[in-house]
Amino acid sequence: MFRLTVRAAMLAVIMMALAMPAAAQARIAVIDVQRVVTESDPGKEVMQKLRALSDTKAQQGQTMQKELAALQDQFNKQRFTVSEQRQAEMSKEIEDKQIAIKRFQDDAQRELQDAQRRELGGLEERIMPIINQIGQTDGYTLIFNKFQSGLVYADEAVDVTDRVIQTFNTAQ
Repeated sequence: MFRLTVRAAMLAVIMMALAMPAAAQARIAVIDVQRVVTESDPGKEVMQKLRALSDTKAQQGQTMQKELAALQDQFNKQRFTVSEQRQAEMSKEIEDKQIAIKRFQDDAQRELQDAQRRELGGLEERIMPIINQIGQTDGYTLIFNKFQSGLVYADEAVDVTDRVIQTFNTAQ
């Protein structure tokens, strides 16, 4: 529903731009925001931070998995030599560890998503003034996000991504 509304609004904007007289013809550009994130210096820093957090969480998860495997191995080796009470205790430890791992995974995923949202949001706040500046300086009427605007085709001549990356890198 939202995409349909966005596409209808974009179609209306494009139709208005095409209906303008030749003297007031719209200048349209596109930008590949994903490239700005992956190729700009600040974007690389953000991606490195997120990768480091992800690696840390993965390592912690692996440690917990190894601990679970050790508990299961210990249980399998000792289950015929220990009392039923001890078997029940060991089984409970394994179950508790499995629950802890599941909680850790859920918390880690939520933390990674929050970090990604926060970091990329901060990056967007820093990029938007640059995009606006380029739009005003070069007299663009519209600048579309190349892959999230429903755009099917755009000539490379209207792509301002390289210029945004260059300006963003030097704005530090």
